[in-house]
Amino acid sequence: MIDINLLLTLGATYKKVSAGDVIFYEGNKCNFYYQLVSGKIRWANFNAEGKEYLQLLVEPGECFGELPLFDGAPYAATAIADEDSLVIKLPQATFHLLLQEHPELHFGFSKLLAQRLRFKFFILTELLHNEPEERIKALMAYLKKTKHNICTECGKIKLTRQQIANMTCLRVETVIRAMRHMHERGEITIKKGKVFYSDLPGASNPQC
Repeated sequence: MIDINLLLTLGATYKKVSAGDVIFYEGNKCNFYYQLVSGKIRWANFNAEGKEYLQLLVEPGECFGELPLFDGAPYAATAIADEDSLVIKLPQATFHLLLQEHPELHFGFSKLLAQRLRFKFFILTELLHNEPEERIKALMAYLKKTKHNICTECGKIKLTRQQIANMTCLRVETVIRAMRHMHERGEITIKKGKVFYSDLPGASNPQC
């Protein structure tokens, strides 16, 4: 979202996190703007039994945990490093000054918030479907349309089966079985455990 050099000029700092580290918890007070430089971060909620609902899988260059920066409320979800990652963080007060000085960034965040809210509406609508395969197909079609968590060159889905299960409120065993059926019908390609969207270029001979 924001040029790293600009963030550094304003006093942002890098933070290295190891796989499994929690960057912030749901309910915590927000003090920083966070942006992923490298690695992978997931943004999730957990119920009392510890079951996870995956809100978003953050890719390099994307921000995360931005809601409290605009409404002053606590974090709405927990951010966890899925692998060793590097993030850059900017104090909240400085972030607000940055938006005042760069209205185009404010517009960019408004667009991002709208996109993420639209995704939540999409997920809630798809959860009304009883058929697991319909949920999975709808999610994959959305990823393809938005070019998020999918390789646009070979069609590889960057979500694990567990992450798909956590995002669609299904059991991972159900996701595995449903995706096997989709593979048998030619709707997706499964090669060496990786899942590819069949109608994207390179899916027939994936190299990723």
